[in-house]
Parts: sequence; structure tokens; C-alpha cells
Amino acid sequence: MRSKQNHSEVSRRDFLRVGSLSFAGLSMSERAALSASKRDRSQKNCILIMMTGGVSQLETFDPKPEAPSEIRGPLKAISTSVPGVFLSECFPQLAQRAGQFSIIRSMYHDAAPIHETGHQLIQTGRLSRGAINYPCFGSVVSRQWGPRGDAPPFVVLPRLVGSLGVNTYRGQQATFLGEEFEPATSMGDLSATSEHEIEVAGESMAIQQQYGKQRFGRLLLQARQLVERGTRCVIVNLFDNLHQQLSWDCHGTGAGTSGKVYDYRDSLGPAFDKALSTLLDDLSSKGLLDDTLVVATGEFGRTPQLNAYGGRDHWPHVWSALIAGGSTPGGQVVGASDARGSAPVDRPVHASELTATIYHHLGLNPESLLAHTDDQEIKLIEAAPVQELVTA
Repeated sequence: MRSKQNHSEVSRRDFLRVGSLSFAGLSMSERAALSASKRDRSQKNCILIMMTGGVSQLETFDPKPEAPSEIRGPLKAISTSVPGVFLSECFPQLAQRAGQFSIIRSMYHDAAPIHETGHQLIQTGRLSRGAINYPCFGSVVSRQWGPRGDAPPFVVLPRLVGSLGVNTYRGQQATFLGEEFEPATSMGDLSATSEHEIEVAGESMAIQQQYGKQRFGRLLLQARQLVERGTRCVIVNLFDNLHQQLSWDCHGTGAGTSGKVYDYRDSLGPAFDKALSTLLDDLSSKGLLDDTLVVATGEFGRTPQLNAYGGRDHWPHVWSALIAGGSTPGGQVVGASDARGSAPVDRPVHASELTATIYHHLGLNPESLLAHTDDQEIKLIEAAPVQELVTA
């Protein structure tokens, strides 16, 4: 449903910001302004890379080389192309491209430390309330702007997130917006037992090799293909379940969670580094990066202290996110965690602020209204965009 706000009470600036009102009752100049706004916004895209499992901040984007060994872990920090900014040794290619992206090192939420709460907050901007599950930003954008040509407006790769441990909503569906705005999925054969090389249709062997021909590379190459074709929002689930496979969920013990932080260095990190670095280069070479916001984050972080099994456990109190493209500034660090990587000490960024930033890039005003029944409306999102990432 559309907003019920009275058109006559909305200023010309609000038409440009909300963008969801009909042309009824508008002057010729207001119609022209709204049409131009929609044309501009129609070029905007987003690729959200969900590092499902809750990626460790200490082994990726926020290493602590000066911390005691039980905090810093066994991996080294490496310098980047931005003086004074360090990444984990997992990411040598991203380190060379540090001037092309921003890092938020003060992400947090204060809900239960389970995978599902983080997924809801990042992808809907809210936690489920009672019987109400809130729609994913991709579904909202799909309803707001519709498709471009024959491209599906919203795609989740390779499929919706499955079981993460708790049987509750995971934030990737249209919910009360209706089936029409559900995401499309590729349903590709990317299970844990299918890590063999699979060709991506219509791409040269050279570009497939640059991305990496296994899971991470194939998914990010598919994401670029979709954006190039006209898809507005792509969510990439680097893992769509956490059972019986190595993932970012590095507890170090237990069935399906046996990964240790060494696995970040030896397998997960290199594959991610290769795939994401190539995606940024590829989008840039095709002239798509300025219009495409690329976000990579997990749903929470990991405990600042290694556990007895050489892993880290769930920690929603602080983690990191990488943001590139979409005309966002590069080479900057937003916020900071403390010396242990346990809590924000500068510019805390709630997970919902990241959702608001995505909405802002895609041309949706957080103050606009979202109807979830015939007689009740809510603000699109309560949080504000991360101002350090907003250029206009």
C-alpha cells in the first residue's frame, strides 16, 4: 500500500525525499521534479554480502596486533594502502584497495546473541515484534521502484538463509508486503558437498579465475551479473546454513561449528579476499561502482578472548563492516573498538543504521511510511543513515 500522507501537506523537498506518492494533485513543476528524482534513483543498486555465521572482527577488519596473544589470536595484522589502517593477513588484496572502501569498526546491537537477531536488524532495520515480522529492505525497494526491464528487482543468492540454530524469522522475506515482492533465488547447486568448479554462464574463464571458481567467487560473480542486468538489490548469503560445513561461525568445537580462527587464514579469508577484490575491480571497470553500494558484514562479532578450543563465540557488542561504492568515501575508518575488540569506544553504529544507509542510497526516505495493515502505518525505519557514508 502507498503512504496515506496528505499530498497537499508535503513540500516539494518531501516529494523528492519520499518518492512514493502518486502524481495526483501535483503541479507541473512538482511532477517534473518527482519524475527526475525517480529516474536518478532508478540507477541505484545494492549488493549486501552476508558473512553468515558472525565473522570475527579480530581476524578480519579490526586486528589488534598490540593486544595479548589470547586476545589478538594467532593471525598477523598487515598494513594497507591507507597509512595507519591495518587488516588481517587474510586480506592482502583488499589491503591494496583500502583506499576504495570504508570500514566501520563499531557495529553493535544489544539483542540476544543469536544469528537470527542480527540478520533481522541488518536486513529489516528492526527486530520482530509479537506476530509482526518486518520486510527485508530488498522487498521494500522492489515494491517502491519495481523492476527494470526483465530483471528481477530483488534476488537472494543462492537461496534464503536456512537453519541458523533458532526457528524464527531471518529477515530476508517480504512478509506483510505480500508474495509479489518476495526475492528471487538462483537455487544453484552450492551445497557444502558441491565445492567443485562450476562454470558461470556467459563469463570468460579468465574472469571466473579472477573471482575464484568456488562458492564465494561464483556468488559474487553472479551478483555482478544481476546488477549489470538491472537487478536493484542482491543479498549474497556466503553460507545459507551453518550445519556440517566450515563457516565464519568459528566456535572451535561441536558438530558443524568446528572451525578455528586458523581457517580464516587458510581457506575462508583468501577466498573472500579474492572474490570481493575482484568484484570491486569488476564493478569499477564496467562503470557500475558509483551507483552500486557494496556492503560486507556478519550478523555479529566474536568474543575478544579465544576459547579453550581455539575459536571465538558469539559477540554482538562490537563487530566490523566493509562499505564500498555508491559514491561513499574510501580510505576511512568509522568508529573504533577498544584495545580488546570488545566494545565500541568511538562512534557506535547500531546495526539498523546500516540498513538506513542502504535505504538512503537506494532513494528511500527513512521518514516515509510503510503500511502493514489497512489501518496502521509505521516509519520505514527508526534509525538514521551513517552520516560518514552519506555523500548527498
